[in-house]
Amino acid sequence: MQILLIFFIAIALPISLSAQSPLGLNHEETHDLRTLEKEFDSHIDRQDMHVWMREMSSRPHHIGSEWNKHNRYYIASLLESWGYEVSLDEFNILFPSPNIIELELISPLKYTASLTEMPVDGDVSTFNTSELIPPYNAFSIDGDIEGELVFVNYGVPEDYELLERFGIEVKGKIVIAKYGRSWRGIKPKLAAEKGAIGAIIYSDPEDYGYTVGDVYPDGAWLNDTGVQRGSVMDMPLYPGDVLTPGVGAVKGEERLDIDEVQTLTKIPVMPISYSDALPLLSSIGNEVAPNEWQGSLPITYHLGPGPAKVRMRLEFNWDMIPIYNVIARLEGSIYPDEWVMRGNHFDAWNFGAADPISGLVSMLAEAKAISEMVKNGYSPSRTIIYGAWDAEEEGLIGSTEWVEHNAETLKRNLVSYVNTDGGSKGFLNIGGSHTLENFFNDIIKDVNDPSLNVSLFDRKVADLLVNGSDEEKDHIKKGNDLRINALGSGSDYSPFLQHLGVASAHLNFSGEGDGGSYHTLYDTYEHYTSWRDPDLVYREVLAKVAGRSTLRLSESRILPFNFSNFLDTVNLYLREIKLLSESLRLETRNVNSLLDEDIYRLALDPAKSFSPPRKTPNVPFFNFSILDNNLDMLSNAISIYEKAYYEKGIRPENIIYLNKLLYQSERLLTRDHGLPNRPWYKHHIYAPGFYTGYGVKTIPGVREAIEENDFEIVDQQIIIVADIIKDLANNLLDASNLFY
Repeated sequence: MQILLIFFIAIALPISLSAQSPLGLNHEETHDLRTLEKEFDSHIDRQDMHVWMREMSSRPHHIGSEWNKHNRYYIASLLESWGYEVSLDEFNILFPSPNIIELELISPLKYTASLTEMPVDGDVSTFNTSELIPPYNAFSIDGDIEGELVFVNYGVPEDYELLERFGIEVKGKIVIAKYGRSWRGIKPKLAAEKGAIGAIIYSDPEDYGYTVGDVYPDGAWLNDTGVQRGSVMDMPLYPGDVLTPGVGAVKGEERLDIDEVQTLTKIPVMPISYSDALPLLSSIGNEVAPNEWQGSLPITYHLGPGPAKVRMRLEFNWDMIPIYNVIARLEGSIYPDEWVMRGNHFDAWNFGAADPISGLVSMLAEAKAISEMVKNGYSPSRTIIYGAWDAEEEGLIGSTEWVEHNAETLKRNLVSYVNTDGGSKGFLNIGGSHTLENFFNDIIKDVNDPSLNVSLFDRKVADLLVNGSDEEKDHIKKGNDLRINALGSGSDYSPFLQHLGVASAHLNFSGEGDGGSYHTLYDTYEHYTSWRDPDLVYREVLAKVAGRSTLRLSESRILPFNFSNFLDTVNLYLREIKLLSESLRLETRNVNSLLDEDIYRLALDPAKSFSPPRKTPNVPFFNFSILDNNLDMLSNAISIYEKAYYEKGIRPENIIYLNKLLYQSERLLTRDHGLPNRPWYKHHIYAPGFYTGYGVKTIPGVREAIEENDFEIVDQQIIIVADIIKDLANNLLDASNLFY
């Protein structure tokens, strides 16, 4: 059934929307949309999802494996059987697979790490070990090294600042760090910058094991032999194939020599279990670690260095291998050159039931439901594309290469990208472009939580009113839309949003089905259906939310981008940055004054080797006036656009141009030169932090310059963001002029 679209009418009419109509639709179109969505829901079948999850997670399927190949063709055959035009898009990438992984404690005791995850009774998958890829960190360099151990807590910047105050250097040492508090690749990156020669990462039971809950198979949490694999590619510089930054890894493209690659680690790094970590940590002596650094192993944690000394031996096969993205296309009947895209990766570290198959089965259910609607007469107005990405786990490689290879076409045609990945049950988390914030708020008011039979919106509001920050509670009480999160990195939305400037979103459920199986042997169908989302009811709801986003973006006569929420969010980020600069200015002034007056030395225990902090440069005042002025300009442009949108009409021949201005508005938030020191990241509102990895930095050029004391470029970065805001304001004025 095709929605009756008003642009078939010769006389242009006002949009005449109300609070009951989603943005971009009038009353009649909204009624047709509700009918479509009701039919869509009727085609979602959880039994299908069980079958697909059981099949695709029945064997390990890391990139290059037989079962990853099987899954690629399995996905493609499903989509093809449902009527999609399907292609397998090939790229050739550098992939390091483990050849030798060894770790020994050589002093003061002897211990050889097992580096082996043990099968568990009740989970037959965990006994299928012949095809497993051993625990390792992809894109660590090779190395055979010996050194004393230093415990660095989570290995994040503030931890090294505290170690410095203890007088402890890691130069020439091997660090051991807990997983958590940052993306794993930041830990060896920082360690190398501080002079370490190697890094070991382990999952402390405080964060992932028996302190949090019962361990598998008695609960969802990580047992003592579980090891979190994962890439340590320096993705804050650029993701994707390490040899072809900025271009697709296809035949004919120039490749870097491996010694030119910037995104490999500078030191060897490896992950281990907490059973293997215990002998190492218990052999570290010297200063006792601070209370807040103590973990949950049955020891007192010390800082070192030594007397624990270890040998690490890592050797990888650095092979060029092919990867294949599965791309499925359903041609639009009215606007075939405007594309609405969904994506989820299909490769895993091992069985991958949660990550990524739990998200993938929701996307497949959505694609199948839309195909059933097509059989009943529905034809999407815009082209719908589904992408099943390969090699995500190693560094967002499949999606990044596809985006880089097709960049100009995607810049011209792609309206939006909505991503899913691994998840569980509980509360819906939405991150993305804030021009889509109102759009997703409308959707989650129309979909119910399966446990409590209230809308996802109402449940999230309740959670924030109980557990949110004061700012979040105040925001909700004023009747505003729920804020969606800003996106950093960690899944396949990153190249779309941060490299191309395509309005994007990422959806997942979490909070009530959490566990410790991430990237381990134990991410199995049995684990997932026992603890994470047993009946796949939240997989069904995820399909309904994502499917509504696909349908509404396809069928909205005027694309549902809202700029008031974007403006409110950018103003929030700017207030945060101003407060950051002021608080750093006062803190620096205070600390430097105390140092000048020798107050720190007098306040510290002379019997302990804990020194005062270092003196740091005073924080200057920054000129935010041009950005403030241009945000006022944007506010005025939004008012003019919204008045035209709600009160005026638009001629059919102007719809295409209007929508192009709207969906390309996100492109205006990018600059070709990118961010300081990392030109691949071109978005100036959202980026992964240089020292957080997955964690987002908003207005990153300005914020990180202040945080890193790079004060001389702050005003320049403010001007860049101000120019971006001015361009967006002018774009909205152009859009307003299309109404009459």
